[in-house]
Amino acid sequence: MNGVHDMGGMHGMGPVEIEKNEPVFHSEWEARVLALQLACNFHGKWNIDMARYARERIPPAEYLAASYYEKWLRGLEMLLVEQGLLTEKELEAGRAGSKASDAVALRVSEVAPYLRNRRHARLDDDVPPKFKPGDRVLTHNDHPVGHTRLPRYARGRRGLVDRDHGVFVFADTHAMARDKKPQHCYSVRFAARELWGPRASSRDSVYLDLWDDHLDAARD
Repeated sequence: MNGVHDMGGMHGMGPVEIEKNEPVFHSEWEARVLALQLACNFHGKWNIDMARYARERIPPAEYLAASYYEKWLRGLEMLLVEQGLLTEKELEAGRAGSKASDAVALRVSEVAPYLRNRRHARLDDDVPPKFKPGDRVLTHNDHPVGHTRLPRYARGRRGLVDRDHGVFVFADTHAMARDKKPQHCYSVRFAARELWGPRASSRDSVYLDLWDDHLDAARD
């Protein structure tokens, strides 16, 4: 998806400001948004990649004007409506329109065990790798309308496989159709000049985690 959320390599966004002694949350409402996100994930109605795609669908002007947790809240609202857990009318009113008969709540005593039970994206599927460390690869020059983990600045670029992380959920399809499509994920090294042109440092490199479906063998 080519949206404003894909800011890698973009100009005009200003410097990255590093806040000294930055608190975990700047306001109490931010902590509540994080708690809401975790509590709603408990329902299992969506996965982490679907949540990312929801935030990517926020209208551009709204996305750029929103803070980090405002984006999280807007994406969560979209998912709650799309998955039938809330209605637009209930969101506007700020209260339930009717009592849910099959509601499932995350009880206080269940919070700690739920957070400790991490569901990793790594899979045990026996999938052969397409590449090995040292292989030269060329990224696809695709511009999907849906979620993708291949950033815009790295499309159609040549890189070198640095390491094979193993078999993982393919986020691009997991976000769109819940299809895990197991495949290998690699750390791919790109020369800075390959990505940014001759004015970039000849000594610098960028490492990206990319999947089999993002890559082809590079042919000289």
